[in-house]
Amino acid sequence: MEEYTGLEIAVIGMAGRFPKAKSIKQFWENLRNGEDCISEFSYEEALEEGESEESLNDPAYVKSNAFLEDKEFFDSNFFNYRPDEAELMDPQVRIFHECCWKALEDSGYSSENPRQNISLFAAGAPNINWGMYSLFKNQEGLVDEYSASNLREITFMSTRVSYKLNLRGPAVFINSACSSSLIAIHQACASLLMGECEMALAGGVRVNNYSRKGYVYEENMILSKDGKCRPFDVDSSGTVGGEGAGIVVLKRLQDAIEDGDNIYAIIKGSSMNNDGSDKVGYTAPSVEGQASLISRAQQMAGVEADSIQYIEAHGTATELGDPIEIEALNEAFAHNTQKHCAIGSVKSNIGHLDTAAGVAGFIKTVLAIHHREIPASLHFTAPNPKINFQDGPFYVN
Repeated sequence: MEEYTGLEIAVIGMAGRFPKAKSIKQFWENLRNGEDCISEFSYEEALEEGESEESLNDPAYVKSNAFLEDKEFFDSNFFNYRPDEAELMDPQVRIFHECCWKALEDSGYSSENPRQNISLFAAGAPNINWGMYSLFKNQEGLVDEYSASNLREITFMSTRVSYKLNLRGPAVFINSACSSSLIAIHQACASLLMGECEMALAGGVRVNNYSRKGYVYEENMILSKDGKCRPFDVDSSGTVGGEGAGIVVLKRLQDAIEDGDNIYAIIKGSSMNNDGSDKVGYTAPSVEGQASLISRAQQMAGVEADSIQYIEAHGTATELGDPIEIEALNEAFAHNTQKHCAIGSVKSNIGHLDTAAGVAGFIKTVLAIHHREIPASLHFTAPNPKINFQDGPFYVN
């Protein structure tokens, strides 16, 4: 323990559902085997899903999506919900119940101990379409309107799951767009270090109300022209939307060691910030903001940049995002040009999971540490010429 600062957090449990993966084990197998889990589908399948013929006949329409299988199912009886209540509940909240339970089970702990203080920091995406559907579904008054509004509203997810699982620590819902689930993990670490809880669950979920629907490609926007996400590649043109859920169970490292917990990996440092107006546009981050954030996280961790062997990037494969991200990393790593640090993005496998994107990349990285193997970043043939790989230590794995 002499090597540690006392600020380390142990990852002692995990659970998740991702495109073409109903478990963490299956997720890892897909990653190590280089599986592209973004699905392609036919004209007829998209039409059956409810897509319009007008959209499907557009030459720019891309028939690709990354979705969860069996997302309509929920063990309502296990969580003591009436079927009418479960039908009105946002599917994201249903899936999050199950993943939280499985993550606790994976950690070897039960939430039934009243003396155990467990917190929950969670992220989910607004779901206006589901809210309208649920509202009309309840016109017969199957559930009283106050309860129905709580069931269909995603912002009640943290307190609802904490109530059902008997979690007695802070219950916080977070929405900061695609950084949400990583912010949840960062806030959970802070809560543990401040002594607000003994254990913490943190993560996020994103589920749509459809599966086999694509999108219309627009040049210089976020979505890919061919249904493939090619981070850092010469042919990169954007990302693909996806669905998923991921939860990690966290504990102060010293406590985890003393309690004999299974430790997948250790969080040595984390940080968060905001760019303010120092960026080219609202949706594009700044080099300075990212570089400052990375440097602060390294300082908290007490690690040298030269010792870091892998970076799990945001890696959306967009025209602005990837070059900015690498330039910020180059600055944070003091423009060391000795190639010692691999880089990758889980979006090449499963697309962009929005509010669950961060935790998906986090779990991928934890599994890479646990298995001592770095999965490949898919669809890379040659570097994007707009990305400055020359002035930094990074290479695409």
